[in-house]
Amino acid sequence: MYYKYSDYLKNRYGTKVYKLPVNLPITCPNREHGTGCTFCADVGTGFEAQEAEMTVVNQLLTNKEHIAKRYHAEKYIAYFQNYTNTYMPLKQFKQYMSAAAKFPDVVELSISTRPDCIEESYLQYLKEISEAHQISITIELGLQTVNYHTLQKINRGHTLAEYLDAVLRIAKYGFCVCTHIILNLPQDTMEDVIETAKVLSVLPVQIVKLHSLYIAKNSEMAKEYMAGEITICSKEEYITRLRMFLEYVRPDMVIERLFSRIPEEDSVFSNWGTSWWKLRDEFEEEMQRNESYQGKQFRYINGSALKRGGYLHES
Repeated sequence: MYYKYSDYLKNRYGTKVYKLPVNLPITCPNREHGTGCTFCADVGTGFEAQEAEMTVVNQLLTNKEHIAKRYHAEKYIAYFQNYTNTYMPLKQFKQYMSAAAKFPDVVELSISTRPDCIEESYLQYLKEISEAHQISITIELGLQTVNYHTLQKINRGHTLAEYLDAVLRIAKYGFCVCTHIILNLPQDTMEDVIETAKVLSVLPVQIVKLHSLYIAKNSEMAKEYMAGEITICSKEEYITRLRMFLEYVRPDMVIERLFSRIPEEDSVFSNWGTSWWKLRDEFEEEMQRNESYQGKQFRYINGSALKRGGYLHES
């Protein structure tokens, strides 16, 4: 039906692999020089993260102990999740990445950042430690949508061009690119969902992490929502958008997530008051009803008009 992230990790590493979140004492340029994205909470996205004052090693040790007992994991990904993890001096960046790369049983570094915070010297260092420690590198880019009007509306602080530049720069180093997308941002339509799937599919992007929009307390979007200035599509509409995204996305694209997760006490809106696993079940039923599967509509590349016109059969 779709290529799940858990299957991808099992295929790549031969066993179950779990992410160990690392929370650094950093911010992002959009917060430092402005008000930040309208959907962003005071704590960013690290609702379950350790204190940023803890060292990288201590955070990994604490999280590894919890994960290992619960899931019997043997290999791990050091996941630099919160805020913008390349928005710091290069010397400081090297210290954090080196500590994680040396940690026992870590097979990959996953670094969450923004498209406008990708620069060659940081990528070059990641290449060096990848080769020195024989670990993989994944860079997670927050895009959210290819609709640049919506990017402006949510005060994203960058446009589509910065994302394209970041992906192409990262690809030169052979790193995996994961892109974060919100499928139901206010103002976005089904056409935006489909176009986002198509743009990601023609780029060297390997993983997509899909989010259903949640509205965190104390965010600018929460004020807009409570004032009735924005509306959110229905649960049924989101599930249809999700199905269409998967139909248009490349068949080998790894799907890391389908729905967001946030503690109920931290939000004013999240997943239509439904648990994420019930939403997943409804989504999979929708896929079966429509005989849908990932890549079903992936027919728009490599001279699609020539194929439709039958000209490729002419000599």
